[in-house]
Amino acid sequence: MNTQTTSFQTVLDALLGTGKDFPRRYLQHFSDMAPIELQTLLDVWPRVNTTRKLSLLEGLKKLAESDTLVSFDDFARAVLNDPEALVRIHAIRLLGECEDVKLIPTYIDMLKNDADANVRAEVAGALNLFVDLGELEEISEELYREVEDALLESAASEDAKRIRLHALESLGYSSRAEVVTLIDSAFHREDPEWKASALTAMGRSADTRWDDAILSMLVSENETVRKAAVQSAGMLSLKSARLILLRMLAEGEEDDEITAAAIWSLSQIGGEDVRTFLEALLDQVEEEDDEQIAFLEEAMDNLAFTEDLDRFELMAFDPDDLEDLSEVDEDEVEAEDE
Repeated sequence: MNTQTTSFQTVLDALLGTGKDFPRRYLQHFSDMAPIELQTLLDVWPRVNTTRKLSLLEGLKKLAESDTLVSFDDFARAVLNDPEALVRIHAIRLLGECEDVKLIPTYIDMLKNDADANVRAEVAGALNLFVDLGELEEISEELYREVEDALLESAASEDAKRIRLHALESLGYSSRAEVVTLIDSAFHREDPEWKASALTAMGRSADTRWDDAILSMLVSENETVRKAAVQSAGMLSLKSARLILLRMLAEGEEDDEITAAAIWSLSQIGGEDVRTFLEALLDQVEEEDDEQIAFLEEAMDNLAFTEDLDRFELMAFDPDDLEDLSEVDEDEVEAEDE
């Protein structure tokens, strides 16, 4: 038995262990698995207890977030049919950045037929990636239409509320005319969850028609709605929201999640005083608060990207402008000749 096989057998033995947490040192072995290793793993997978499965999947998700060189797509795809709903949910989350269109039929089938409502809701949310890719024309029009139709059907169905909310949010990227009506209808409901999901869809829409609606909700008394509005203002780089967000932070927003959302949105919006404000926040953080320091530094990096993008847009020009300028010059020359 070679070293590689022995090493993977050790991983399998650890997976079948009785402890609660799967050892982190073995997580790397699940990246880009060879077909024979994956099949060997699937052969023993039914014998692994649910707690151990979830520990593994959670560990893989954290590793994927910190290490861009690993890929657990093959493994996650292989366990999408696990009998435990929580395992299926974690597998979908692990596939959160997988753009393989072969997932689309599987996801649509799960959205329509999975026995667990929470799984269907998770899939409805995961399909947002393929709506976005469809709008960017990076997947076929036929596949894109299948994704939109499935989500529109879910959003308008009598299915569980959470499924319909996630379907609406995923449709935010879509330019289909009926999506505008869905968003507007959800926004005008009294239910704050529907209003928040509508705001999330607005933020994904890249549509200025929603600017006023988002601005009006930045001061909502409902924290869920206010957070969604803050995030959407950032997604749309809504310049008119900058002063409101700065004032929100200066006056001491009580909700930590909304505070974090406001900081990130300001890094997406940029503009006057944002850099100075974020630097001041960073100076106030205690040295031992590594997590907050890392977050603010990341926001500063994102702000630098936003500022560079703004400068690029200022320098950019329309070729038609050169034609107009040429016509002006020719008119002036003709006038001088006369």
